[in-house]
Amino acid sequence: MTNALHTDLLQRIDAPQARYAVLDRYYAGEQPLAFLAPEARKALGDRFGRIASNLCRLSVTSIAERLRVTGFTGADVWGDWLRNDLDQLAPVAHREALLLGATYVLVWADAQGRPQVSIESAHQMSVKVDPGTRQIVAACKRWTTDTTTEATIFEADKVTRLRANNTGATTAGFETVEVLDNPLGVVPVVRLANTDRILGDPVSEIADLIPLSDALNKVLSDMMVGSEFYARPRRWATGVELVEEPVLDDNGNPVLDDDGLPVIEEASPYPETNRMMLAEQAEAKFGQLEASGLTAYSSSIDALLTQIMAVSALPGHYVGITSSNPASADAMRAAEAALTARAEAKQALFGRSWEQVARLIVAVREGINPAEVEASVQWADPSTRSIAQEADAVVKLHQAGLLPATYALKRLGYSDTDVVEIRTATRLEAMDSAGADVTSLLPGAEAPR
Repeated sequence: MTNALHTDLLQRIDAPQARYAVLDRYYAGEQPLAFLAPEARKALGDRFGRIASNLCRLSVTSIAERLRVTGFTGADVWGDWLRNDLDQLAPVAHREALLLGATYVLVWADAQGRPQVSIESAHQMSVKVDPGTRQIVAACKRWTTDTTTEATIFEADKVTRLRANNTGATTAGFETVEVLDNPLGVVPVVRLANTDRILGDPVSEIADLIPLSDALNKVLSDMMVGSEFYARPRRWATGVELVEEPVLDDNGNPVLDDDGLPVIEEASPYPETNRMMLAEQAEAKFGQLEASGLTAYSSSIDALLTQIMAVSALPGHYVGITSSNPASADAMRAAEAALTARAEAKQALFGRSWEQVARLIVAVREGINPAEVEASVQWADPSTRSIAQEADAVVKLHQAGLLPATYALKRLGYSDTDVVEIRTATRLEAMDSAGADVTSLLPGAEAPR
């Protein structure tokens, strides 16, 4: 049976599912067309079902691709980080948090007692936060198998496994399967929350973009209607007899009227695919209507893209606004300054969560209190710089005496292990160039006689 806490956590999973479904559709570019008039929908028929300029996905991925964890200081967790594939799964967690507003990281022990870290979706997980300390006091994960609905409740002192013998269970029908002790003394769940407020729920990065995206897609669909019915030149003919054709049903059979006679309609004798029109009538005349331009739509699209750039911090070359003269590398970096600043803010926001994950990893591995562990996350530079530009800047700082060699190598993206190996190889090469017998310094070598 579920108690009040279990029911509350299970209900917290269900509460935002409708909002998550909308966000998922916009991220996939499968949202319904908004503002589309019934007349336009009728004119398009089955030839044009949906159009979506998926800038919502772009706004998420453009930030997520700049959030790269490169290491930790204060705690040796990089080996566990790589073993749990977090170098590949951490970007997934960032995208989920930016899209849905939150994602979760679960830290526990595997069968060998090693730290096991998994990324959990907000579709399947919820947490309860103490309003006083703003710390997680309980968490729940719920998922469905082929025949059952499983749920796990995480608390500071225990972990409870629940099961309902049917699929799609929400809060009722669960029975306790197992209760385990939690030796960590804290809830082993960390939330990556996308919020810049102290209070309030996490928000999606595309929440402000949704109405602008709807407006842009509406203008694009109107432009497609206009290009079909007004921008394409239309031909006309006078003095030509129309042809009579029977009306056919969906099966290709003639439609009959009340008297049993086939229904006849008049049609143009010249199909749209005809490149030449001939007429026997001497009075026949042919002409062409002037096509309508699409510049008004282009102006509307540019205005909406400007608003989208202001809200999302996307630079012009990200959304397709380019010029005939390619921008220089410095100009592109300047245009991306707002996006880089937003990525740096997300690094500070998500950094605290990853540091808590590092503390839990050490606590599971060494059996100590997570509060006793000091850990600090390191991020890659979110700005767009080529390898040559970054190396040139670091070399100049090193030559000026502002950076030691070890720190310069770290600025170039080398890990602590790589730095040790590079410095060892450099010393050996220097000794070899000086004529020293470096083989005698290797472990196991015999002393010179």
